[in-house]
Amino acid sequence: QVHLVESGGGLVQAGGSLRLSCAASANINQFIAMGWYRQAPGKQRELVATISRGGSTNYADDVKGRFTITRDNIKDTIYLQMDSLKPEDTAVYYCNEYSLVPTRNPWGQGTQVTVSS
Repeated sequence: QVHLVESGGGLVQAGGSLRLSCAASANINQFIAMGWYRQAPGKQRELVATISRGGSTNYADDVKGRFTITRDNIKDTIYLQMDSLKPEDTAVYYCNEYSLVPTRNPWGQGTQVTVSS
């Protein structure tokens, strides 16, 4: 198991920016890909962005052009740069392994992002 600790969330006005970090307790290259996910109140957790071991990225349609996922393999850390934030981006953000089957790696506590209008 790899323990994940998310940080960097906060309260920001619409149009603002935040940079989230996800620090892993072990080598993240053991996973084929990593992802950022979010869960808004009353909704299911959804995938926001992914980054492969080789650095290829993919984004959900509603964050394309606004969010950027990166990774630092030396620090075993994943980042999510969020720009042009909207109130609908308000959620708890989590990182974890991304795979075609549900991950068995435990989820961290997440980091709260609140965007005010």
